[in-house]
Amino acid sequence: MLGQSNYLAIVGGGKNPKFPQNKLIIWDDAKQKAAITLEFRTSVLGVRLSKSKIVVVLLNSVHVFAFSNPPQKQSVFETSDNPLGLACLDQKVLAFPGRSPGQVQMIELETGNISIIPAHSTPLRAMALSPDGKLLATASEAGTLIRIFATGNCTKMGELRRGVDHAVIFSVCFSPSNNLLAVTSDKSTLHIFDLSHQQHVTRRSQSPAPASEEPATSHKWGFLGRIPLLPRVFSDEYSFANAHFEMGGEATPGSPYVPPIGSSIGRPQKGLIGWCDDQTVLVIGSGRDGRWEKFVIREGEEGKRYCVRDGWKRYLGGA
Repeated sequence: MLGQSNYLAIVGGGKNPKFPQNKLIIWDDAKQKAAITLEFRTSVLGVRLSKSKIVVVLLNSVHVFAFSNPPQKQSVFETSDNPLGLACLDQKVLAFPGRSPGQVQMIELETGNISIIPAHSTPLRAMALSPDGKLLATASEAGTLIRIFATGNCTKMGELRRGVDHAVIFSVCFSPSNNLLAVTSDKSTLHIFDLSHQQHVTRRSQSPAPASEEPATSHKWGFLGRIPLLPRVFSDEYSFANAHFEMGGEATPGSPYVPPIGSSIGRPQKGLIGWCDDQTVLVIGSGRDGRWEKFVIREGEEGKRYCVRDGWKRYLGGA
């Protein structure tokens, strides 16, 4: 939560961890000392903080504590294997993998109500909540589709196609306005999707309007997307812009990438995404050539948008 408060969540990792990997330390940066320590029987794979909650992710469970000293355990939820420590938290909802692979459990924090979303048929690989908490994006191990769900009623708002071949999704992240979604994968490609169409269609389904007002979609195949009986890949929604990013020295574009158990804590992740604003995206790499890269979305001829790299900087001095 650094930036929102003076607290940091610290878990040991790497080849020579300073702290045990089964221990979570909440560090008070203002007082320069540990404020809270929580110990578990197995490795901590993920941590999410809000001003009122501490969420700790283990391989097969999610533990929810009140952010107090001492912290009070409020809930424990069982999950399917979750080696990447996937979980999303804001002030109203908590989302994490369900008991069956590909499912999402959605918890309303105020009421405790639990909803199950059958998001994918294969295990989850990435999840993200929108800044306003109204949208949830999920991707599975297949890596071909990203699905968007409304957190209010858990309905599917749309599908976004990254590609037709298998890929390992590294990161998904909403823009500050909730209208764009950035996705990175082991194809060494950053994709930018426009979500305004899915949100518009959902509102229109509740309040029909003349067909002439339907927005244009980002169909990659043009008129082929309107021909019936063709495979769905011709009518799916694709990214409106993409760009190459550097993954670091541990892998090459297109090579298999299989993260080890606990990699979300024990080593830097590849392709992490952060938005500065709706036109600027940062992608963080890892490996021997660890760097951050800055990409900007610009408008070209006839209103077509594209994404270009605008700068980069190494943050690691060696392997």
